[in-house]
Amino acid sequence: MSPLSRRSFLGATLAAGAVAGLAAAGCSTGAPPVRSRPPARPLAIPPLAPSSTDAGGRRVFALTAAPGTSTFLDGLATPTWGYGGLPFGGPTLRVRRGEEVVVRVTNRLPETTTTHWHGMTLPARMDGGPHQPIAPGATWEASWRVDQPAATLWYHPHPHGATERHVHRGLSGLVLVVDDVPVALPDRYGVDDVPVVLTDRSFTRDGAFDEQHRNAVGLLGDTVLVNGTVAPYLDVRTTRVRLRVLNASPARSYRIGVGSPVTLVGTDGGLLPAPRVVDDVLLTPGERAEIVVDCTPGRRTVLRSRPDDLGAVNGVAAAAGGADAFDLLELRPAERLSPSPAVPAVLSREAPLAAPAEGSTVRRFVLSNNRINGLAMDTTRVDEVVPVGATETWEFTNRHTQPHNIHVHDARLQVLDGPAAGRAWKDTVAVAPGTTVRALVRVGPYADPEVPYMLHCHLLRHEDDGMMLQFLVVGPGQRPATTIAAGHDHG
Repeated sequence: MSPLSRRSFLGATLAAGAVAGLAAAGCSTGAPPVRSRPPARPLAIPPLAPSSTDAGGRRVFALTAAPGTSTFLDGLATPTWGYGGLPFGGPTLRVRRGEEVVVRVTNRLPETTTTHWHGMTLPARMDGGPHQPIAPGATWEASWRVDQPAATLWYHPHPHGATERHVHRGLSGLVLVVDDVPVALPDRYGVDDVPVVLTDRSFTRDGAFDEQHRNAVGLLGDTVLVNGTVAPYLDVRTTRVRLRVLNASPARSYRIGVGSPVTLVGTDGGLLPAPRVVDDVLLTPGERAEIVVDCTPGRRTVLRSRPDDLGAVNGVAAAAGGADAFDLLELRPAERLSPSPAVPAVLSREAPLAAPAEGSTVRRFVLSNNRINGLAMDTTRVDEVVPVGATETWEFTNRHTQPHNIHVHDARLQVLDGPAAGRAWKDTVAVAPGTTVRALVRVGPYADPEVPYMLHCHLLRHEDDGMMLQFLVVGPGQRPATTIAAGHDHG
């Protein structure tokens, strides 16, 4: 795999106005230098996080966020941040539906952070958003009952105004939810059930991550890291391998495929009702997909990212990396492979969301100029109040020239139209320029009239710029707060 073949960040459509805007913001408009192709390396597999059981039968994890040093490029040391003793990234938390979970997060970083459980259904006070800051030296405890089907989720920081920087330095990890009803899919972690965490970086001459060369879309790097590995390969020993792919990049999208059909079995919120044979899958920042790849003995296969204009045009598409094509992961099947069972015809029997009654609430969100409904994020303001357990129609309209996507905390949703339509469970949805995406959204079962959940663009520079709103979920008889109290550092 080679580093990305980068085109200019800015094309003719962005023109002088965009360049001037970047210059005014103190951002560089040039592309970082392209490095030569490194030798292939074995794919690193994030370890499973150790856990214990307390007196109450709860599964307890301990995570520490701390600085470290990593080596991505030969001869260069890179300052990084990581969780759980890893210098970059974090261990994989594996939890089972129905069990009580406790995660204690200790902050050994030089600044306040948070830890958000992206895609998890849990109380707002445990969500790990901007209202649950963790001061340096402090420990924050989140506890909840796992009450959702099998899914590939993840965790990452969510400090207001600093999320891009904290994630870019390396803070992220997977959470795998195991259902109490097993499905006959490959499930040997790191063997035929493989995490694939995609992110991209550029490097300065001394090996540090380049945090300066960003454009209006955000930080796009010239080198892809897969589980923190540059130019990775995976030795395969079975006729099928399940790849759990997460786009953990701050801004880059990936259209992933292997040049022949693959079987899509899961999306953000869990398994599909039935498998779908697809040529490729588009993942914008924060989205996940589970794909099963058929392998032939001795025949190498490469997971690649293909160009995708993301619905933008000319310079805007190029600025978002839409013209880039590059290798991600080489699969190296052995000459003899152990047989894998066929992908089941039925993956999930979970009922789809029922359409709301005619005349029920429709919430509309307009995305433009890194604002939602014309508003910048205010951590004290209540933007929406949603009844607990409600299923509503939410509309997201992008009136910007830039691509955006929307992540809704605590919600499981199903898109009604567009490329992601169908019964796929989502929590993060792409909204191309000039389009409207309608989705059925269900929140709950947790109500809290004082502590909010977030709704925001997951292109992290946009989120940090204020492209985020917050909503309260209230139960019968509860009166929602009119303002939100500031978060308090946990000590």
